Amino acid sequence: MKLSALGRIAAATGIAVLATAVLPGTPAAAAPVKRKMLPVLVEFSDASFQFPDKVKASTPDTYFGTKSDSAASYLSEVSRGQYTLVPAVKEQFLGPIKLNLSAAGCPQGKINQMTREELTKRGLVAGKDYESLSIVFPAQKTNCPWAGLATLPGPTTWINLYGTASGIDVVGHELGHNLGFGHQGRLQCPGGNLGACKSAGASHTSIMAGGYRPAGFSAPEMIRAGWLSGGASVKVTKSGVYTLRSLHGKGSGTRALDIALGGDRLVIEYRHAAGNFDAKLEGVHAYRVPKGSYGASSLIDTTAANKTAANNAPANTDAITKLTDKASKVSVAVVSSGGGQAKVKIALNGDPLSAVDAAPSKSATPTPSAATPTPTPSASAGTDTEAATDGSELVPESGSEDLTAGGRSTLPLAAAGGGAALLAAGAGFLLLKRRRKRA
Repeated sequence: MKLSALGRIAAATGIAVLATAVLPGTPAAAAPVKRKMLPVLVEFSDASFQFPDKVKASTPDTYFGTKSDSAASYLSEVSRGQYTLVPAVKEQFLGPIKLNLSAAGCPQGKINQMTREELTKRGLVAGKDYESLSIVFPAQKTNCPWAGLATLPGPTTWINLYGTASGIDVVGHELGHNLGFGHQGRLQCPGGNLGACKSAGASHTSIMAGGYRPAGFSAPEMIRAGWLSGGASVKVTKSGVYTLRSLHGKGSGTRALDIALGGDRLVIEYRHAAGNFDAKLEGVHAYRVPKGSYGASSLIDTTAANKTAANNAPANTDAITKLTDKASKVSVAVVSSGGGQAKVKIALNGDPLSAVDAAPSKSATPTPSAATPTPTPSASAGTDTEAATDGSELVPESGSEDLTAGGRSTLPLAAAGGGAALLAAGAGFLLLKRRRKRA
């Protein structure tokens, strides 16, 4: 996959600073968004970009270029024009700005605070002149344990740059966090038994996991963002056979089925090559949404053959054929799938699948579209732990290429800004090898 002129950088997760609030659920719908993005190149008193001319020349393309691998093009396509990034300044970025700050110790809070102070000196007002801030700085000497960092949800991203190496796989992933999406995991449910699922690494169907840019976002994430409106997402309230169009395809049609699963939700989608997405994804996929938090969904995998970016597993490896949840009295079976359309049989209230009418049901009701409220940047979040005043969490990216099976532990972290926080340490996550230099 060819990325923007900035190339690619490692982005994986091993830790996340979590605020006391859980991931947001499904807020009220909002009108299409044009969001003013301000990329700022930042240097330190003891560290500068290795190739500043290349960084300056390629930054506009990374964020606002016309090719499909720019952040603006990517978000516009995946949202069907409902979310657009526009440059906050005519130059499309600012900097490099030299901060009177040592790079040592990865002081992301100070970097944010001092950068915003410099912007204020230049007459730029957060929330008015710019709505999102992306701080790009040289990685040398910082020893940051992450390649990218983002407030979740929120207005800020940090890109920890080696040489000229970065790109949409990192920037798009971090902007997904800003929209309220967490890291998408995988649940292995042998034989489709939803009562016997175990955590098993990372999804491959979203840029928020191991899918990279070509996977776009998954259906639960798009519901979270409010991008599946006008009947594109429906809540299933009656047993029947439902027709799905490909998630990222053009035109009208149902893209997601949303089913009650006790206190959780079950979201069903169909993936098929469309535009710049899903060339390596095919079939019906399912996700468990915990307690209505669509940004915290996990892919349901009924097999042991996990698909990753590094293997040659078939495009439909993670696709489902049948699911059963005895506790919620829900059963799902794929009737047909392929060529841009799928038919899915759903039995509720303990109805047997064999008794479900083969004719497509018309009983599904549109899901109220959910949209992330446009967050207001906070210029006052300046502690080293970045205690954001907008209720954001911090989500850093570091570690190995793919999230591996394993437990997660929580360790106490000093409260910052009056809000208690937890440091969640997990297995490694996502994306590519970090490059220290690039010609």
